[in-house]
Amino acid sequence: MKPLLLVFALLLAAFSAALPAQAIEPLPFKDHAQELRFQQLTAELRCPMCQNETLADSNAPIARDLRHQVFDLMQQGKSDAQIKQYLVDRYSDYVLYDPPVNPATWLLWFGPLLILAAGTVVVVLTIRKRSRAGTPTTGTIDHGDDW
Repeated sequence: MKPLLLVFALLLAAFSAALPAQAIEPLPFKDHAQELRFQQLTAELRCPMCQNETLADSNAPIARDLRHQVFDLMQQGKSDAQIKQYLVDRYSDYVLYDPPVNPATWLLWFGPLLILAAGTVVVVLTIRKRSRAGTPTTGTIDHGDDW
């Protein structure tokens, strides 16, 4: 058993050494306020590749590139709204972690509610159909006097 563990440990070490480290690199901020603004802004933007991670949290290459893009736009004096609009123009409202409610995002906002409502209708109709057919809904079976 010990040789198997040794082989596993060696394979794990070799595999982890082959992967490049994906640390989020520091950027040269002018001051602490700019760094806080950057952190807040990247926390409000979604990584287009990761689906459920912010730009601040993601290690994906596209997230790294977008963090640099956000930093560059901040250095150019763009406002948060202008930076968000720049990214929305390229990646749609999906890049916003809290997308606006508009016709293009109705399914995103109300889709789960519609699925829940449809499921409720199916359950109610199934129960009504069974009760009309005389099928017991409690799961008990009446065997009568067969015993």
